[in-house]
Amino acid sequence: MESITNLTVHELVEKLKNNELTSEEITKAYIDRINEKEKDVDAFVTLTTDEALNESKKIDEERKENKELSEYAGIPIGIKDNLCTKGVKTTCSSKMLENFVSPYDATVVEKLNKEGIISLGKLNMDEFAMGSSTENSAIKITHNPWDLSRVPGGSSGGSAAAVAGNFVPWALGSDTGGSIREPAAFCGVVGLKPTYGLVSRYGLVAFASSLDQVGPITKDVKDSAMLLNIISGHDEKDSTSYDVEKKDYLQNLEKDLTGIKIGVPKEFFGEGINKEVKEQLEKAIETYKKLGATVEETSLDVAKASLAAYYIIACAEASSNLGRFDGIRYGYRAKDFNSLKELYVNSRTEGFGDEVKRRIILGTYVLSSGYYDAYYKKAQKVRTYVKNEFNKAFSKYDVLLTPVSPSTAFKIGEKCNNPLEMYLADICTVSINIASVPAISLPCGVDSNGMPVGMQLIGNRFEEEKILNVAYKFEQEIKFRENHKPTFKK
Repeated sequence: MESITNLTVHELVEKLKNNELTSEEITKAYIDRINEKEKDVDAFVTLTTDEALNESKKIDEERKENKELSEYAGIPIGIKDNLCTKGVKTTCSSKMLENFVSPYDATVVEKLNKEGIISLGKLNMDEFAMGSSTENSAIKITHNPWDLSRVPGGSSGGSAAAVAGNFVPWALGSDTGGSIREPAAFCGVVGLKPTYGLVSRYGLVAFASSLDQVGPITKDVKDSAMLLNIISGHDEKDSTSYDVEKKDYLQNLEKDLTGIKIGVPKEFFGEGINKEVKEQLEKAIETYKKLGATVEETSLDVAKASLAAYYIIACAEASSNLGRFDGIRYGYRAKDFNSLKELYVNSRTEGFGDEVKRRIILGTYVLSSGYYDAYYKKAQKVRTYVKNEFNKAFSKYDVLLTPVSPSTAFKIGEKCNNPLEMYLADICTVSINIASVPAISLPCGVDSNGMPVGMQLIGNRFEEEKILNVAYKFEQEIKFRENHKPTFKK
């Protein structure tokens, strides 16, 4: 059944339309694939394969009866485990929520259900989305399908590994500082972080509310545009959701790149960027010139300032958001305590992992009365500066091109004991969240170890159709998926 699971969503949609495949056959093929390979990768936290199979049979019956169905009805998906799913556990890969079953669906999950898209389960992540390697999960460590000794990236590592390993044709992730794009780059798939406010955050368990954004992880750019069409749109239940005109993101994909101006910020290619990553991106730049785009080196000196501001803002918001997990309202509750204070302390000590504790402590510190102005307020000023710098860049260029990460996927355990080194893995991605702009990660080649190299294309706010077009034309040209496949090597 490898051939079915290797198909993209748009190919599966065609086969359903032409009665070449049934929803049950597609779902069963993915379940067989999960049964065969999941033990090597550990992408899932909770599987809902039995329910998915029953749902697929029901959809096939409705199709036979000529009932009006969405073109995506009967296509499977994987959902990151920080998106609420009614009646199914939502753990955020934390002991704190290990038995939490949400009483409602996140808005994006509601939208998938409306289309008849079938969930195969919840995908592993760094605990509460805090991390860049999925090693911070309290449940399991996910492995990269290209090389099982390496990380899949984080925090949406389970989502990216599941798509790369053909366990699901597409998946939902969330991105606070690169958490969709970095795992997509490490796993050789496509990851899109939409403009902040384009996709509803209602039902997404908050890490840093002013930075988090839900987005697609897919096998190719066309699938990414399809999933964005489904999940985007204004939501009254989310006060940060923008009411912008609904677009069809598939419309501009084929557009010629003549007249497109691409800026390449030299600061993103400086010290610390791996030589092989740089080489693959230089090849990509030549490909764009061949495709008719104008490519120029430019200056956008925001990466280091953004990284510092990001870890102050994100930790401050995490400290505030995670205050609700106190052992009383919901979440893990310590068994041994003699006072209310002890209940709080013991529940949080036992329920949260090291990285979450580290960020809560840092966030509480920068919000405390003596340090608020020195750190948090200053970080917000830096945020305004970063937004202004991006505005200037987009007055000259349609799209900016940078690496996604300074390196390809590193070995499991390699950076665990050095949080600073782990944080530096986000240096190319966090400025995008700080500026609230969209960015897509797509593979542009492989290094000498056969590991995928990710390229990042950044667009102006609410101009996803531009970056999707520029990404699509490149993808069609280099045909990465045809030439490179995960090997599951140990």
